Amino acid sequence: MKLVHWITGGLAALAAATAYAQQAQPRPQVGPQPSPQVRSTPRMTIPVRALLPATTALFDGYVAQDKMPGIVGAFGVGDGPTMFPSAGRISDDPNAPAAGPDSLWRVYSMSKPITGMAAMMLVEDGKLNLDDPVSKYIPAFKDMKVATSPDTSLATRPATRPITIRNLLTHTAGLGYTIVTKGPLLKEYERLGILPLSVSAAMEEKMRPVRPKSLEEFANRVATLPLIADPGTKWSYSIGLDVMGRVIEVASGMSFERFVQTRLFDPLKMKSSFWQVPQSEVGRLATNYAFVGDTRTPLDPAANSVFLQKPSFPYGGAGLVMSARDYDRFLHMIQDGGTLDGVRVMKPETIALATSNLLPPGVAYGGVSGGTGGTKGSNMGFGAGGSVVLATTPNGPGKGTYAWGGAAGTIAWVDPLKHSRGNVMVNYFPADRIPLREQVVAALMQDAARLRR
Repeated sequence: MKLVHWITGGLAALAAATAYAQQAQPRPQVGPQPSPQVRSTPRMTIPVRALLPATTALFDGYVAQDKMPGIVGAFGVGDGPTMFPSAGRISDDPNAPAAGPDSLWRVYSMSKPITGMAAMMLVEDGKLNLDDPVSKYIPAFKDMKVATSPDTSLATRPATRPITIRNLLTHTAGLGYTIVTKGPLLKEYERLGILPLSVSAAMEEKMRPVRPKSLEEFANRVATLPLIADPGTKWSYSIGLDVMGRVIEVASGMSFERFVQTRLFDPLKMKSSFWQVPQSEVGRLATNYAFVGDTRTPLDPAANSVFLQKPSFPYGGAGLVMSARDYDRFLHMIQDGGTLDGVRVMKPETIALATSNLLPPGVAYGGVSGGTGGTKGSNMGFGAGGSVVLATTPNGPGKGTYAWGGAAGTIAWVDPLKHSRGNVMVNYFPADRIPLREQVVAALMQDAARLRR
């Protein structure tokens, strides 16, 4: 089932369920009321299990059939209450806490939309332009080379055009990625430590000694590597959003992590979003698993997780640990045109631009393999760090529907036109072992049909 169908079914179910839930909200008390500009999210008064029985049954089944230790979703329409169906626990440990809205999960590539929106804030501020050359902020990118046969050789020729901010945001810079790059170029990425991700404490021991110690060093090393194609000519999943972290540092005059914290996380009250999980919060952190066949093995146990260590630098493409509640607040802000609970972090026109098709002329979105957690489907382009639906379809997703996923199975989307959003949190490799997108939409459609009766 394509992403378009997945979102379509989700919208119908969420709209019906939220309308039903809002009918049960208590009448407002007589007396002074909050300013109409400040819309606080109402509380859910009907159990989610009663509103979304098929979805909760699906989640229960995953756990009962031992397909995963636990799962939580976050679904919302408009400014009604967010629904958080969940099942199971955050690890296989017998005393592990139940999975819930505030459990912590590795979102991996769902960090990319966070970085993308941070970059768009600087576009709004006038400190970046989408078509600025990256070399304006990182001089090492001034004279790039292109590999003439990237899978088999490191022979190069001069690039025909510079890499731009737009290219970094849309994976059209010609940069590689260790999860997709092959041959001698992959070996060069590994030799230079261009490995902006954390997997486990054991793997970190091998990766940290060769990895750059700062975003500045990382970006400068990347600039020495040949590109796989001329900038602006091909969509290829890449480390572009990781390099964007360094651009944000230079353009904003502050560290990347401080910019994200002060401009996004703090104003949106996202209190469970971390580049490094504090030891005090380890009790909320899920264990990440690896499947070999049907055998599930702890890959990154919470108690000694690599995410308890300070990263070599903040990985804008894959570095965040977040809760379903926090990711919902981020999506809710996008859904509401840059504002949440009366706090504006971006202008509506900036959100509209970020969730529009930013691909260079003549370049099509190519999609990614299911194991990366990304999206596939027709009628799609690419915006600031996430895929976008190009045109509204009858009874389907609205233009600008923005989505992405993570390598450990997490998924997320927001439809700005229909004012709806959703995310699902799990933690296991490979991401596509279970067809979450297809199965979740089927359950949501069942719930929508029941609520319409």
